Amino acid sequence: MPLPPQSDPAAPVLILAAHPDLAHSRVTRALLSAVHGQPHVRVRDLYALYPDYSIDVHAEKEALRAAKLLVWLHPMHWYGMPALMKLWVDEVLSVGFAYGSSGHALHGKDLWLVMSTGGSQHAYSPEGYNHHPVEEFLLPYAQTAALCGMRFVPPLLLHSAQKASDEEIQAHARRFVEGLTEVPHWCDLQPEPAQEEVPNEDRPASQEGVPV
Repeated sequence: MPLPPQSDPAAPVLILAAHPDLAHSRVTRALLSAVHGQPHVRVRDLYALYPDYSIDVHAEKEALRAAKLLVWLHPMHWYGMPALMKLWVDEVLSVGFAYGSSGHALHGKDLWLVMSTGGSQHAYSPEGYNHHPVEEFLLPYAQTAALCGMRFVPPLLLHSAQKASDEEIQAHARRFVEGLTEVPHWCDLQPEPAQEEVPNEDRPASQEGVPV
C-alpha cells in the first residue's frame, strides 16, 4: 500500500516517519495508511527519502517552517529513536535555527511523539525488566521540545506492539487519527511555551565542525 503523499508543503501537520523496515511493519504502516489522503497532513518517510543517510537539511528545515504540529512516528529502538531519526535531530535542529540566541524557527509549534514498544506496559515500570516507567525514557524528547520552544504533547504509545492483534492496531490507528484532529485544538488552549536562551557554546551536540 502506498504511503500518504508527500505533497502540499503548506499542510499544518508534518509527520516524520522513521521505521527502518517499513515494508514489514504492522503498526507504523497502519497509522500511515489511516492518514492517507488527508489534505492537512504531510508525511516524510525518512528512510525512503534518505536511504544513504545523507539528509537534505535545507529541505527538512523548510518542511518544519510550514508545519504547526510536528509528529515523530517511530518504534522505540534501544530505549530511544532509530538511527536516522537521531541523525535528523543532530543535523536539522541546529543552533541558530531550532535553539540558541537566534534559533526560534520552531518556537510555538507542537511536538507529538507517537511510538510503539516491543515491551509490555508492565515491562516499563519499576517492577518490570526495564526498571523504570516509560516516561523516564522519553525525557530526551521532552527536553528537545523545551529547548526548541515547542509544546511536548502527551505521547501516544502502543506497548507490546509485536503481540498486538489486528483489532488492537486498528483501534490504535483510530486514536492516532483522532489525535491529529484534537491535538491542535488542545494546544491552542495551552499557554505559549517558553524557550530557554542557550549560549551557543552550550549546544547539546557537536555541529558545524565544532568539537565538544
